[in-house]
Amino acid sequence: MNKTELIAAVAKEAGLKKVEAERAVSAVLNTIESELKAGNKVQLIGFGTFEAKDRPARVARNPRTGESIQVAASKAPVFKASKVLKDALN
Repeated sequence: MNKTELIAAVAKEAGLKKVEAERAVSAVLNTIESELKAGNKVQLIGFGTFEAKDRPARVARNPRTGESIQVAASKAPVFKASKVLKDALN
């Protein structure tokens, strides 16, 4: 499912116009992104938790040349599914 299909599904499920559903989906995604940038967790009870984890700087190897390269420290988004979501899938 891509974003367009998600918007159509939200519109159908909530009885909204596609334009309204697009605004709602975009607002949710933008809010999650801005909270992660601010260093906060977004916890949706019964669904899961979004957070940003720090990745330390490291030395990696270029597979083509075998040359060592420095990879800078960065932040990566992480999602951890809740037990309720995991149980719903199994």
